[in-house]
Amino acid sequence: MSQGPLSGMKVVEFAGIGPGPMCGMLLADLGAEVLRVDRLVPSGLGVERPPRLDLLNRGKRSIAVDLKQPAGVEFARRLVGCSDALIEGFRPKTMERLGLGPQPCLVQQPRLVYGRVTGFGQSGPLAEAAGHDLNYIALSGALHAIGRAGAPPTPPLNLVGDFGGGGLLLAFGMLAALWNVQRSGAGQVVDAAMVDGAAMLMTSMYGLLAAGTHNGPRGTNLLDSGAPHYEVFRCADGGYVSVAPIEPKFRTVLLERLGLSADAFDFDDRARWGESKARLAALFETRTREQWCELLEGSDACFAPVLAPLEAPRHPHNRARATFVDIAGVMQPAPAPRFSVTPTALPRPPHSADDGALEQVRRWGVAQPELDALVQRGVVRSGGARAG
Repeated sequence: MSQGPLSGMKVVEFAGIGPGPMCGMLLADLGAEVLRVDRLVPSGLGVERPPRLDLLNRGKRSIAVDLKQPAGVEFARRLVGCSDALIEGFRPKTMERLGLGPQPCLVQQPRLVYGRVTGFGQSGPLAEAAGHDLNYIALSGALHAIGRAGAPPTPPLNLVGDFGGGGLLLAFGMLAALWNVQRSGAGQVVDAAMVDGAAMLMTSMYGLLAAGTHNGPRGTNLLDSGAPHYEVFRCADGGYVSVAPIEPKFRTVLLERLGLSADAFDFDDRARWGESKARLAALFETRTREQWCELLEGSDACFAPVLAPLEAPRHPHNRARATFVDIAGVMQPAPAPRFSVTPTALPRPPHSADDGALEQVRRWGVAQPELDALVQRGVVRSGGARAG
C-alpha cells in the first residue's frame, strides 16, 4: 500500500511529456495511486531514454490502451469513472476527438477533477499552436529577464515553463479543486497553461518593476547578476561559488570574513557595482572552491558552492536531509516536501515490464472477466508501450 498525505487518491494520467508526467509524479510521490494510460506503440515523444531512467514515471503503474478502438475508449472511461482525478497534456480538443473530453468524463464521474496542462491554455489565439517550454516562458516575460548584461536571454533549462509553471501549477490547481470536491461534491476542469504559470512565477518581479527597483536592462539589476552581492564567482580551481548577502547585516559578515573593509564597498551605489564586482572576482580567484567553503560555508555570509548535478547528492547537508535518494541504482531527487504525520515512502522505480497495473485496475473496480477479454483482444496490455 502507498503511504503519504495523498494515500487512497486515484489518478489516471494519459501519457505525455514534460508537465503532465511531472504533475503525476508529484501526486504519486505523496501517495496517490497514479495509473499511466500509455499507447500500445511508443510515440517517440520527448527525449528518448531507457524506461527505467524516465524518472517522471516513478511511483506509477502503466497500462497500454488502444484508444483507436471503441472498446479502448470505453475502457479508459471506466478507469476515469473509478478515479478522483485525470491528467492530460495534449493540445486543446485532442481528448475531445478521442471521446475522452471533460463532458463525457464528468458524466461518468461527477466528482472528477479533470486536469489539463498546455503551453498556451485551452483558449486564446495561440491555444492550438505547437510550442515548447522556451516559447511559453518567452511569451510570459520570464525569459527576457534571465541572462547577463549585453548577452541574449539564457534558457533556464525547462524548469520555469514545463516544471514550475506547468507541472507544479497543475498539481496545485488539482489539489485545490479536490478540496472543493470535498465541500461541494462537484468536479471541474483545471486549465493550467505554462504561459500563465511562468507569468505567475514572475509576480514578485512585476512588483519590483513597478517600484522601480528592478527596471534596468537585463543583467544590471539586483537579482539578475548585476549586483556584486548577488553573483557567482570563479575560483582558482575553475569551480564557482555563489554569494548573496542582500541584507546589510549579511554583507558585513561577508566582508569581515574576506578581510575587507566595509568602507571600501558601497553595495547600495549602483554606479560602483562594476568596480566592486571586479574586486570580488579577483579575490575569489585566489583560492579554490573548497578553500572558500572552509572559510564561508555555514556562516551568515549567504554563501554556497555551485555544485554540479552529480556533486549535489554528495554534499553533507544534502546527505543529512536525504535530499537525493538511490532508487534501483539511479540517484535522483527525493520526494518533497516533508510531512510530520503522513511521511512519504521511497517511490517505486519506473517500470517497462508488468508492474501490477492490471491488479490495480481490478482493485479500482473493473471486473476480471471484462479485463481478461480486453487483454485477449489486444485492446489493453500491462506495462505500457513497447517497441515493435
